[in-house]
Amino acid sequence: MVYFLMGASHTGKTLMAQRLLERMYVPAFSLDHLKMGLLRAGMLPYSVEDDEAIERGMWPIVRELCKTVLENRQNLLVEGCYIPFSWRQDFSAAEASEIRAACLVMTESYIRRHFAEVLSHANAIERRKVDAFCPMEEFLAENARNARLCRAHAIPIVEISETYEIEKIEEKLEALFTSPHF
Repeated sequence: MVYFLMGASHTGKTLMAQRLLERMYVPAFSLDHLKMGLLRAGMLPYSVEDDEAIERGMWPIVRELCKTVLENRQNLLVEGCYIPFSWRQDFSAAEASEIRAACLVMTESYIRRHFAEVLSHANAIERRKVDAFCPMEEFLAENARNARLCRAHAIPIVEISETYEIEKIEEKLEALFTSPHF
């Protein structure tokens, strides 16, 4: 089984992946690590901030890695903001039936009330040397865009609206990922 944990930067994907790894005993793979490896090796000729180009450059690699995991009847949790919302079109029906996806989305009201706190947790799991400048309006737009694309592509949303209760979010994700009726 392959699990995709999607969401905007700063929504807690890496933290949740780490917690799910420990809870579900499924290896987790960070697309940020792949991105940095490819950029540092000179294999992606983009700026670290060019998310759309990075997604286009990395997705064929990630897609085929996931197909290999499925062929070998293994499990992998892939987390990152470089998974296209249209991922289903790149897998056969049989492959897609072995993939679960969920997207962490913060509501506008949550972001407006907790923006400084959200940014203060940027290094909760990863030790980012430099955290890219993240204006609130861009963060609001990215979360709204992700919610819209999730609805358009029937990807379950784990909405963060009142508080960021790690255990509750973790339980929701595990329930979505282990549901036989995905």
